[in-house]
Amino acid sequence: MKGAASTASGTPAGTLAPLLGVVGSLVSVNVGAAYAKGLFPLVGSAGITAVRVGLAAILLLAFWRPWRAPLARVDAINVAIYGLMLGMMNLLIYAAFARIPIGVAIAIEVIGPLAVVVLSSRHLRDFAWVACAAGGLWLLAPTTENAVALDPVGVAAALAAAFCWAMYIVFGKRVSTLKGGHVVSWGMLVAALCTVPVGLAQAGPALFSAPVLLGGLLVAVLSSILPYSLEMMALSRLPRRVFGILVSAGPAVGALAGFFVLGEVLTTVQWLAIGLIVLATGGSAATAGRS
Repeated sequence: MKGAASTASGTPAGTLAPLLGVVGSLVSVNVGAAYAKGLFPLVGSAGITAVRVGLAAILLLAFWRPWRAPLARVDAINVAIYGLMLGMMNLLIYAAFARIPIGVAIAIEVIGPLAVVVLSSRHLRDFAWVACAAGGLWLLAPTTENAVALDPVGVAAALAAAFCWAMYIVFGKRVSTLKGGHVVSWGMLVAALCTVPVGLAQAGPALFSAPVLLGGLLVAVLSSILPYSLEMMALSRLPRRVFGILVSAGPAVGALAGFFVLGEVLTTVQWLAIGLIVLATGGSAATAGRS
C-alpha cells in the first residue's frame, strides 16, 4: 500500500512514464523533422509540408469526425485562425530547415513561445530570459568572429515561424475549452487548405508518388500523431512548469537529430547559442510556473 501511495503522489516511480513520454515526444518530432528534410529533394519543403499536414488532417478527421458537433461562429473564427497559424508555422519552419541547420532553426523558432510567456508576465525577473535568448540570437548572427554565415532567407523563415507559433498558442488558448480532438481536427483541416495548394504549386503531380506519400505518412506519424499523443499523456501527469522545462530542450534535440540523421555539424558558437536559448526557454517556463 505504501508503494502504491508513493507512486500516485508523484515519486520517481509515478513520474517516470510521463518523463519518458516527453523525451519520446522530443525525439520523435525532431527525428521526423530530420527525416522530412531528407525528402526535400523529391518535392521541396512545401511539398513535404503539404503531404504531412494533408495526411494528418485526413487521419484526424476520420478519427474524430468533428462535424457531429458544429462550432459557434466566434469559435469557428478562432479555430480558423488557429489552423491558419498552424499551417503557416509548418510551411515556414520547413522552409527554414531547407536553408539552415535544424537545431538552429528550432532555436530561433522557440523565441515565439518564449515571447508569449514573457509578454504575459508581470515579473521583471522574467525579462532576464529575453536577454539570455537575445544573446543566443546574437551569437547566431554573423556578428562574431567565429560565427558561421546563415542563409538570411532561412533565418527570416524561422523568425516568421516563431511569430506563427506565438499566435498559434494565443488562439489555441482561446479554443482550449472546446473538445480538444475536434479543435485539432478542424485546425489541421484549415492548415491543410493553406499548405496543400502551396505544395502542389511547388511539386505538381510528384506530390502523389508512392515514395512521397509513404514518406509523408511516416513524417506525419513521427512529427504529429505520436508526439501529440505522448505530450497529452505527459501533460495530464506532470506539472506544467516541469513539462515546459523539459520541452525547452527541443532545439538541442533537433541539433542532435540533424547531426545523426543528416550529418549536420554545428560550430561551438552555434551550440553555445542554442544552449542560451534553451536556458531562456526553460527558465521562463520555470519562473512562469512559480508565478
